[in-house]
Amino acid sequence: MAAHGLETTAPIVPDGKLRRVHLAGDRAGTRNGWFVLHLDPPASGAFGSWKAGTSGSWCAGIREQLTPTERETIRRRIEAAKRARETEEKRARETAACRALTIWDQSSPADPEHPYLVKKKVQPHGVRQSRGALVIPLRDVEGRLWSLEFIRADGSKRFFAGGRKHGGFFVIGTIDPAETLCLAEGFATGATLHETTGHPVAVAFDAGNLEPVARALRAKYPALRLVICADADPVGMAKAKSAALAVGGLVTWPGKSREGVGHGR
Repeated sequence: MAAHGLETTAPIVPDGKLRRVHLAGDRAGTRNGWFVLHLDPPASGAFGSWKAGTSGSWCAGIREQLTPTERETIRRRIEAAKRARETEEKRARETAACRALTIWDQSSPADPEHPYLVKKKVQPHGVRQSRGALVIPLRDVEGRLWSLEFIRADGSKRFFAGGRKHGGFFVIGTIDPAETLCLAEGFATGATLHETTGHPVAVAFDAGNLEPVARALRAKYPALRLVICADADPVGMAKAKSAALAVGGLVTWPGKSREGVGHGR
């Protein structure tokens, strides 16, 4: 696990069951890591991080020297671990979605004078507020709420523990019957784009989520002109261009006019 960048101080229990653990570097109290270890021959295991989306496997000895029966045993164990991991991930996301909905329903409309909104010079656009933090919902294309982003007065951000982020977004404005939809990474950027252009904006929350959101929106709204609005950094630019290519969209960034990519939509 450590060789894969996944370090934990939790005891490694070799009982063949999927176990969740805290990983070094993650927020205190979280258990984003997982492992399963068998010590009965052939000794083997699997591990990973739900947060990072990474996983790996291990077996004692050299794989090439294992018998066909031993290899089949390991294959079955890895498949079982995969099914257990997926089941646990689904359960955690469903639980998080229910808790997120409760918090969202109990929160109040955001104060336009919230320090973060004032600093960024944008309006609330339907976000809410709870315990001094802005609360922004992450929904799928069908409108189901899966998770929340919290932005404190000092600008620090965190996502709801265990919540699904992949493909989740927040819309500023109204998509239907718009002809153009912009995609941006963060709320403040999205709000500024909407207030400046009048176009609806889908906030994807980070660069890695631009393409999943773009694909989901393209599938639901095939006629929309999608404009991916990149943050002006290497990762943001690369992810924005990849998203635009995937859906035949356009890409733009600060100080640059729109550049057609993909199918030139």
